[in-house]
Amino acid sequence: MNEYFQRVRSNYDVLADTYTAHLYNELAHKPLDRDWLARFAASVGTPGPICDLGCGPGHVARFLHEQGAHVLGMDLSPCMIELARQLDPDIEFRVGNMARLDVPTESWGGITAFYSIIHLPATELPVAFGEFWRVLRPSGEVLLAFHVGEEVRHIDMLWDRPVSLDFLFYPRAQIEDHLRAAGFAVVESIERDPYEDVEVATRRAYIRARKLERTT
Repeated sequence: MNEYFQRVRSNYDVLADTYTAHLYNELAHKPLDRDWLARFAASVGTPGPICDLGCGPGHVARFLHEQGAHVLGMDLSPCMIELARQLDPDIEFRVGNMARLDVPTESWGGITAFYSIIHLPATELPVAFGEFWRVLRPSGEVLLAFHVGEEVRHIDMLWDRPVSLDFLFYPRAQIEDHLRAAGFAVVESIERDPYEDVEVATRRAYIRARKLERTT
């Protein structure tokens, strides 16, 4: 694991308990997120599974599980994974890096990544999306949510914890282009304004894409 990903991991180990306290129930206040996740679970169907990459304490995985999906969660932070296992022992959670997936080819039916590509530098996006394509079964689907923009926000303090984290914002078109280059067809793509008094005041994007067969 390179130095950048080690730093992300160590910061989220530090944040794991307070992140969970602040965000584990956030979907209750985000109807559009719930709608997209529910429709995604129905679209992927069985046998799945859907892997939630960058799962944190497992709240998105839990919601997908409640929709009847076969789901598992993966996160870079061992402390996040330990909390996720405690909170939802019926769901499989494992430590892993979304850009370096230690997973056999064509293992999953779907991938969700809600606000986790925000820690991928631009040079890692093609690598990660190539990995997504590899581990998905034919016609498997990806659902992404991320902050829209063209900036990097460096954070030194979060919920009264000292950290050193970069949050990367991307134009929606750039992410769509990377997905297409990796072998996906964009099925749905929208943006929304932030939910007032619920989340950080940034514009958000959602993209659903389907794996295509490569011809070369």
